[in-house]
Amino acid sequence: MKIKLMSLPNIGNTIKTTPTTEFLRRRKTRIMGNVAGFLLCILVMGYPAIDAQTIVIRGSNTVGEELAPRLIAEYKKDHPGVVFDTEFKLTGYGLAALRDGLCDISAASRVLSRWEVEMNKSKGLEMNEYIIGSYIVAVIVNSNNPVGDLTPDQVHDIFTGAIKNWKAVGGPDAPIHLYIRDPISGTYLGFLELAMKSDSYAVGANLFTNYVGIVQAVANDPDGIGYCSFDLTTKAGIKAVSIDGVACRVSTVNKGQYPYSRVLRFYINKTKETSAAHDFIEFVRSARGQQIASQMGYVPHP
Repeated sequence: MKIKLMSLPNIGNTIKTTPTTEFLRRRKTRIMGNVAGFLLCILVMGYPAIDAQTIVIRGSNTVGEELAPRLIAEYKKDHPGVVFDTEFKLTGYGLAALRDGLCDISAASRVLSRWEVEMNKSKGLEMNEYIIGSYIVAVIVNSNNPVGDLTPDQVHDIFTGAIKNWKAVGGPDAPIHLYIRDPISGTYLGFLELAMKSDSYAVGANLFTNYVGIVQAVANDPDGIGYCSFDLTTKAGIKAVSIDGVACRVSTVNKGQYPYSRVLRFYINKTKETSAAHDFIEFVRSARGQQIASQMGYVPHP
């Protein structure tokens, strides 16, 4: 029996191109072209999201209002690939975030409370501590004012309005004019805590959005009193008063003698300290970082 072999037609040559298949073919080609172009851009230009290092910082607004943003901006000039995730409220907020593993760095403007120390122990948290400088508020008066020294109680009573005349603190018989920061600034609250036992400011105090404005106002007002950052205390027309005989100087701040100052610290989980976070802290504590802090009115760490 003979089997007759039949040749099959060339199926590939007989498939007809329809409008639908042609649309899909062109779409596929276009998508592949877009993907290829995207990958080429990454190779040629770089893509910052790839291999980016993120440093998460939480904590004190005293650190976060002005100092941290400036230090971060300077650091990123040489480390553009590092991403910072920051949120500043209170020291306790940052410490809680560090305990719960929600941040790399906790920014603090006070020492830990006994409760916070116990909480760290209960969670087995050991921290590395890095002093990054000191925050200081200098009390200033007009340079022609004979008053050059005040007690903490006198400062409290002047800024709360209990003392209204310079005569009560050894000055002339003249009304005291107060110049302070606006309520949304960190200093407004900071001075309340440092010098006023969290009591309210006197009614009628003159509000300013920056220290420079306060300095200019006090310089132009023989009866004025206010406060400013350390770097502005040498401006013409004003002088910083000593507190209980302790002058406002770098040495008295670093020795813990000047009362209206706070040591600023970064805390890191000792067992989870990343190289990125450590490198940033080293920059902050370096000569360059401390120069920036000094220029902003903070006292460099000893």
